[in-house]
Order: sequence, then structure tokens, then C-alpha cells
Amino acid sequence: MGDAGWDDATLVARAGDGDAHAFERLVVRYQRSMYRLALRMLGDAGDAEDVVQEVFLAAWRGLPELRTDAAFVGWLYRMTTNRCLNALRARRPTTELQPDSARSRRVDVQPERATEISSELAALTTALDGLTASQRACWLLREAHGRSYEEIAAILGTSSTAVRGRIARARAQLAEAMQPWR
Repeated sequence: MGDAGWDDATLVARAGDGDAHAFERLVVRYQRSMYRLALRMLGDAGDAEDVVQEVFLAAWRGLPELRTDAAFVGWLYRMTTNRCLNALRARRPTTELQPDSARSRRVDVQPERATEISSELAALTTALDGLTASQRACWLLREAHGRSYEEIAAILGTSSTAVRGRIARARAQLAEAMQPWR
């Protein structure tokens, strides 16, 4: 069986031993998810690409120190989120949220509906900009990436109770901001 069928732990172990091809398979497997997270947090494709490149470079260099091979994905999310939070602290973002589907496939939509969808996305972008960086990170990791409260807590270095609170506040703010679209 080729390496395409290998699980993450096997690829991480091989990559940690210097197997560049195994690491390349991990990059192919997770680069898109890390990019989507970075793009949604930063709102800038160039900045998101830079963050993802930095994350995978740091991952390659840090693999020998990774304590458990199974922790690789959480480690990637943590590095990506932390680098995005650092970038957000350094500047006030002008986020333009575009769902992956809007870029990756053509959808036949009536012009009126397309305008409505575009307006709704603009409102969501504005609402997300109104969240604190940590609320936005928690909300995106939960809602856009399906991470558990415990995983988010580990990624952000906080408690799951704090994550639940941040997500609850983010949801409340977003619900209020999006009320006209309901």
C-alpha cells in the first residue's frame, strides 16, 4: 500500500525521522484547512498564505520535538490560530469573508439572490470584525472547522469553560448583528 493510505500518526512519525515525502503528504492533507482558517481570521489571502507557509515551515522544524504523533493536527491548528492572533494584534483587519464555495465552484443563482447573498456575507464580515480576536478564533474553530470545545481550549491555551463563554458571546453578537437577515 502507498503512503496515501497511511494515517496521520504514521506520516508524522516518518516525517519526524526526516522523510520529506511523508511531510509533503501531511501538507497536502492539511494545507487547505489551515489556509481557510487563516483567511477567515485575517481576511487577506496574501497574509493567510504567509501564515500557512510559516506554520508548515515551523511544523517541519518542530516535528522531532512533537511528543505524540496523534497531536499533529491540533498542533497545526494551534500554530495557525496563534500566528493569526499575533497578526490581528499587530493590525486592525479589514476582513472580507468569502465562503470557499464562492471561489471554488460556479453556482447558477438569480441576480437578485446573488445580491442578497453578497449583502448577507458583507454583513457577516462586518459582524465578525466586531468580535474580539479570541472570540473570532473560537467561533471560527467551532463553526467553520468543527473543532470541539476541548480542542479549541488546547489550541488557544485556555479552559473549555472560557471557550464556551467566548463562543456564547460571539454567537450572541453575531445573532444580533444578523437579525435583519433572518
